[in-house]
Amino acid sequence: MNTELYRPWFAHYDAFVPRITETWDKPLYAMLDEAADRYPNRPAIIFHNTRISYKKLRESAELFAGALKRMGVKTGQRVALMMPNMPQTVIAFWGIIKAGAVVVMTNPLYMEKEIMANMQDSGAEHIVMLDLLWPRVSALRDRLPLRNFIITGAADALSFPLNWLYRLKKARNKKAPIPYDGKSVFEWKKIFKGAERYSAPIADPLHDPIMLQYTGGTTGLPKGVTLTHSNLGTNCRQVLDIINVKAEDHHTFISLLPFFHVYGLTTGLIIPIALAATTLPLPRYVPQDVLRLIAKHKPSIFPGAPSVYISLLQQKNLAQFDLHSIKICVSGSAPLPREIFRQFQETTGASILEGYGLTEASPITHCNPLGKQGQKANSIGMPLPGTDARIVDMEGGSLTLPPGKMGELIVSGPQIMSGYWRRPDESASALRNGWLYTGDLATMDEDGYFYIVDRKKDMVIVSGYNVYPREVDEVLLEHPKIQEAVSVGIRDDIRGEILKAYVVTQEDEELTKADVIAWCRQKLAGYKVPRLVEFRKELPKTIVGKVLRRALRDEEEAKIAKRKQRKAQSTAVNADNGEEPLGHS
Repeated sequence: MNTELYRPWFAHYDAFVPRITETWDKPLYAMLDEAADRYPNRPAIIFHNTRISYKKLRESAELFAGALKRMGVKTGQRVALMMPNMPQTVIAFWGIIKAGAVVVMTNPLYMEKEIMANMQDSGAEHIVMLDLLWPRVSALRDRLPLRNFIITGAADALSFPLNWLYRLKKARNKKAPIPYDGKSVFEWKKIFKGAERYSAPIADPLHDPIMLQYTGGTTGLPKGVTLTHSNLGTNCRQVLDIINVKAEDHHTFISLLPFFHVYGLTTGLIIPIALAATTLPLPRYVPQDVLRLIAKHKPSIFPGAPSVYISLLQQKNLAQFDLHSIKICVSGSAPLPREIFRQFQETTGASILEGYGLTEASPITHCNPLGKQGQKANSIGMPLPGTDARIVDMEGGSLTLPPGKMGELIVSGPQIMSGYWRRPDESASALRNGWLYTGDLATMDEDGYFYIVDRKKDMVIVSGYNVYPREVDEVLLEHPKIQEAVSVGIRDDIRGEILKAYVVTQEDEELTKADVIAWCRQKLAGYKVPRLVEFRKELPKTIVGKVLRRALRDEEEAKIAKRKQRKAQSTAVNADNGEEPLGHS
């Protein structure tokens, strides 16, 4: 077989990019150990007035692992991590791994129904969580498999005097106290006392699981993607081969993408550790906080999502901040509009790399090259080193299609998951003959650049977060006044996509849009809540009664096209009358 014929992207790699990346065959925590050995005093984390060196981060992670071992955590047991981006999240992540356990990344925005599904499916027996989430979790305590609760708060992330001031402020807030007993409900700082440092041996890094990352896949029902030490470690190496940066240069990362999402975890936590870089974790995204952080700490690498770059460009005082310390931006989760790409590049001078990935691939499979000359508009780029990709027919998935033909994108490589947790049938459907069937429709050009056309899945991406309409539909249908409902993703200039709910009420019942949205807010994370609601007498269906979600989506696309046409006609009329079109000076 002619390798060049089937991997045309090799000819378009930047000169420094290898064709194959060395497979990671060690425990993932070896990255932290190596960074601490080489750069013990380099700051690993900066968070407000707290600085944690690599030496201290390794020591804290190993003490946390020792505390887990003392608590009874055994190799392979699942430990849930339900935290925003904070120093404790980083310590706990590496500590759980050093204990030989499996991390269950859990979205802190989850409501009760979502928490139940996540914990029961994973079988997590222990959880590390933020104190603000205790009321939500404690209400479910009798129905969860969890035995131990390790609870931390913002004060634990701060140094004197901010930690003291925060605790004083919190003491004035008369909320019900958390019932710490040192037996099943533990305070973060106290579990370190008397603990011995520990790093569990990992027998088979190529196959031993390190993490369960939940995704809805094609069904919308949460499935745990089983990722190994090697999956995450190799994907980290693949990305570093593409961006061509070294630990010796001491980079600083903005870590605003949530660590509980595998894209944020890889680009904001694991890759920085591999580079012995400094991370600036942000628990929540506030544009002004990001601009101030850049001005103060001069970060060089900025993983983000289109919605982040768009909102930063919209800040009225943007010109007051110098963003030129940023050298590399990695954009994923949704397509980056060309105009935003151009504006952000002009504002920062950075190289912006658009890529593609999915949870099942740890997550990155494609990326545009670093050199601006090699990037192609609207392309997800080329497969990473050691990754193969093909376009196959949508029916059987066995016929490889030629360049320019649309079909399903399938990928193969060392970063591909070992399977779905306890779901052999779905694993067999997604993984066939060494290939992962992504469910995304795409094309490949003659140079080996890939382009996403559409999704076979119904998944919607809202501000970089995956939303599965079926899950939203189920919540809508639980409302006693709703007879039928379906949610659909529609295009949005800011968030990429937003969710719109189509609702048919029960006979003689009345609901308002506000009622529907309020109902969803009680049961779903905020980004999953529909922003638009339309009431109808009936929904379009197939002959067997299945709701035609696609027909509703096509209706919305037609409305968008009409609005654009009217706007273009209005602009043309104004120009004929000698008027300047709006937005020009």
